[in-house]
Amino acid sequence: MFLENTINSKKRNGWIEVICGSMFSGKTEELIRRLKRAKFAKQKVEIFKPQVDVRYDEEAVVSHDENQIHSTPVPASANIPLLINDEEVIGIDEAQFFDMELVGVCNQLADQGIRVIVAGLDMDFQGKPFGPIPALMATAEYITKVHAICMRCGNLANHSHRIEGGEELVMLGETESYEPLCRNCFNDVRKIEKSKK
Repeated sequence: MFLENTINSKKRNGWIEVICGSMFSGKTEELIRRLKRAKFAKQKVEIFKPQVDVRYDEEAVVSHDENQIHSTPVPASANIPLLINDEEVIGIDEAQFFDMELVGVCNQLADQGIRVIVAGLDMDFQGKPFGPIPALMATAEYITKVHAICMRCGNLANHSHRIEGGEELVMLGETESYEPLCRNCFNDVRKIEKSKK
């Protein structure tokens, strides 16, 4: 019994943190802040992002405020464990663009004693749960939901309304394509859009 307790006490404790919200809510800014603090504490850190996200930079994770940190772009979540050595903290940005296997990958890493910090949109432009984020929220130890400001009324915004573009689920864009809206403004705009079809 003593030996078992000694072994368990030496095992590093891992967990999952999810930072979610609408576009322009500061998700990436918060991810970068946490990762830079971990680096300052001399922890070994690695950051990943989906290869498809090249809006600001092909490699760096960049916030809307142009704060940035170096990252490794990967084509699929299965690549993440293959690129980890002895890191203590793993950051994953734009997690909604990854496949559903990301949930298992994050839990596997946390089970190995790694702190996993994931940032991404929790809802798509139609207001529906987006990609692996909802399942990650269900298994995470910590969830931070951040909000933007509604571009129509100034209240807290939790929806990403697509101003222009098609109906495909994934469409990279910024302020020219999306605006953050509160629940009421989002519902009003969606009603108008549906009546025009």
